[in-house]
Amino acid sequence: MAMDFKRGIAAQHLGRNPLAGKPGLAKAHRMDAKPHVTALIVAAGSGERAGGEKPKQYREFEGKVVFAHAIDSLAGHSAIDAVRAVIGDGQQRLYSEAIGERPLPAPVTGSTTRQGSVLNGLEAIAESGPTDIVLIHDAARPFVPGAVIERLLAACETHVGAIPVLPVTDSLAGKDGQTVRREDFVTVQTPQAFAFESILQAHRAWNRDRPATDDAEIARASGHTIATVEGDRALKKLTFADDFDQQDTAHGTVRTGMGFDVHAFAPGDHIWLAGIRIAHDRSLAGHSDADVALHALTDAILGALAEGDIGDHFPPGDPQWKGAGSDGFLRHAGDLTKSHGLAIAHLDVTIVCEAPKIGPHRDAMRARIAEILAMPEKSVSVKATTTERLGFTGRGEGIAAQAVATLVLARR
Repeated sequence: MAMDFKRGIAAQHLGRNPLAGKPGLAKAHRMDAKPHVTALIVAAGSGERAGGEKPKQYREFEGKVVFAHAIDSLAGHSAIDAVRAVIGDGQQRLYSEAIGERPLPAPVTGSTTRQGSVLNGLEAIAESGPTDIVLIHDAARPFVPGAVIERLLAACETHVGAIPVLPVTDSLAGKDGQTVRREDFVTVQTPQAFAFESILQAHRAWNRDRPATDDAEIARASGHTIATVEGDRALKKLTFADDFDQQDTAHGTVRTGMGFDVHAFAPGDHIWLAGIRIAHDRSLAGHSDADVALHALTDAILGALAEGDIGDHFPPGDPQWKGAGSDGFLRHAGDLTKSHGLAIAHLDVTIVCEAPKIGPHRDAMRARIAEILAMPEKSVSVKATTTERLGFTGRGEGIAAQAVATLVLARR
């Protein structure tokens, strides 16, 4: 699925060169000169659906004001030269409190519509001096992974604009209950990147009486084809009150979860353990591949997120998970971690069994777990022990595993 999705994104990279018609810029671009990039953060909305006494962009989330998270994520990237903000009328005090001592230009006052607010911001950028690329971002998405910024800017080397998208994972249906092919749809995120002059002219030409879903729609209305790049679940938009309930409430920096799992032996000639296929005189019984180590790790991560357990996400009675690889379960937990704005700092799993011997496979197990979660191998610990012939593992009736996961705020 992931590979097909990435191929689909690559296939859509068709469009105009954003430097076309600008010989000076095109020449500089060919000489690998760095384009001037401005980030425009739109925060003029009221955020009423999220509840609370303040607009959602001025509420605290994961230890910092949402707006400040977005500013720091963008301003901290080496490719971004300037950050401008658009705020609502009457939000100056909230804005000043949110940015603190951050050296930003005076904010731009927005409009009654998002399109109008973006246009106001673009006009202010045009007045302040030349820029080549603009990243238009919604302040309600506090975390902006650097890799997404880099993918967007790379696409803008040959295209007028680029947007981050993710595949749809839930089933989709119309209000009449009729389902549609989710493979035909993607979810669209921000920031969205554009050649500055192109998106400015597109906004100026837009019919302001017509609502716009995003800036890519406005660019397409002016005849531009927009590239898509792979997005990130960390770009989740804070919309409802429940979204704020997912934040860390203690210290806002560290979470710890524990996981435990057991599977009995059954007839067979191999087992799956920590993502590795190991030849053995028996197999492990289970609805999926019964990888007891990956199950314990998945539960540890879900526990740290307070997102239930593996059975909530992958019910054992659901036929679609019969024989499923447990690497998919662990990867799902990793994706959820990113959507919370967190990162996995360390994993420790202990496998309890008399046989097979774990030592010869330990390095391969660590490497496989790190590969599944795209994390450093040095942050994965795999240990093994026995129960001195006591209990069901001591009698060779099955294998147990226990795991601990440590999550921290993602570094941007």
